[in-house]
Formats: sequence, C-alpha cells, structure tokens
Amino acid sequence: MNYEATFINTECPVARASAILGDKWALMLVRDAFDGVTRFSDFQKSTLAAKNILTSRLKKLVDEDIFALRPASDGSAYQQYVLTEKGRALFPLIVCLRQWGEENLFHPGETHSILVDNETDAPVAKIVVRNHQGEIIGPERSRRKRVIK
Repeated sequence: MNYEATFINTECPVARASAILGDKWALMLVRDAFDGVTRFSDFQKSTLAAKNILTSRLKKLVDEDIFALRPASDGSAYQQYVLTEKGRALFPLIVCLRQWGEENLFHPGETHSILVDNETDAPVAKIVVRNHQGEIIGPERSRRKRVIK
C-alpha cells in the first residue's frame, strides 16, 4: 500500500483511508465515476481541476487500485478510467457524504440534487449504522476495538 508517510504505520483505518481519499479532488473523481464519467477530459470539465492536479489524483487512484485504466470502449486511442471492485466499494461512502450534504449544506428552498433509484425514481433511503441484530445505533453505542486481519 502507498499511504502518506504520516499514516503508514497507523492502525487507524480512517487515517489510512484519508491518506488516499482525503482531498476534494479524489472524492469528486470517484463521485463522477459513479455518474458514468470515464475520460480525463470529462473529469476535467466536471471538476474544473487543473490538468496537473487531475493527473496526479488520477494516478494516485490508479496506484491505489481505486481506478483501473482500460482502452476506450469506443475503440478510439483514448484510455478510460473505470472503478475497480475496491473503487465500487466506495459507493456507500459517497452516498453518505451526499446525504449529509443534502441535509446540512443547503438553505430551505435552495436547489440541489438528490440521489434517486433508477427504477422507481424515489429518493435513496438514508444510510444508517446498524448492529448485528439490525438495530440502528449511534456513536454512543460503538467503540474502536483492535483486531488483527
């Protein structure tokens, strides 16, 4: 793994994840990939990131196996960035960030986007944390525990 030097020996998974995804560009690139963006130029249009920033973040995400480079599906000489299984596993994180933003970052009556189910067009249910019995729990009912993987 290629973690930032300050997080290389930490046992904290949040710190390790932040070393990879802890800047706005990385999260916006993953968000865009879930929205179907695959080409460098389209990532740039969507994020408005400078080419050097975009190149650096995409390289890091490829190095960390979040994205994979594939030949363009249209047969052109371009390559496209596709989410790997590890990258697709970030979907709940992106949904959770989106839902937090929907609830906390817009004023009443302000236009914003929401995530909906393609089949029903209904809003996606709010993500909640549950214990093994299926009960919704909050931070007061959870704690960190050290384990060996």
